[in-house]
Amino acid sequence: MDAAERSRERRDERVDERPSFSVVTGGGLDARARAGVSPQFLSRVRTIVVCALVFIALGACRVALSTATVSTLQANSALRSQIKEAQTLNEDLQVEKSVLSSSSRISRIATQNYGMTLSTNREVIDLSSGSVSADAASADAASANGDAAQSVTNADTAAPEA
Repeated sequence: MDAAERSRERRDERVDERPSFSVVTGGGLDARARAGVSPQFLSRVRTIVVCALVFIALGACRVALSTATVSTLQANSALRSQIKEAQTLNEDLQVEKSVLSSSSRISRIATQNYGMTLSTNREVIDLSSGSVSADAASADAASANGDAAQSVTNADTAAPEA
């Protein structure tokens, strides 16, 4: 057993002589490759993406405003042309109205087409009678007006003028 004890002692000495084994993290060239993307790089990429999105949004707003401006200007131009056309039509219609409503034209049409002439006989009724009472005067005036209107109507229809 002596030999067995000696071999055990030798093993114990060998174990004590060996350096201890320990794991060190982050060592070596491949550790950086396995680590992935750094947080600084990610923050820079985010900043660039946000700036690009803001730039694109501002461009889209500019295009939208330009489009709205152009469409408004086109609508204004169309309205101006419509207003000019309406004013021209209004002037033409006013000239035509003045031509069509002239009394000489109406008299000429009435004379030539329908054989009408202006009446030269005019009857005047005087309703002011001072000495007769108001009731009697109004009754006499009403009968006189009716008789006068009847005689004027009968005279006009009985004797047509040429």
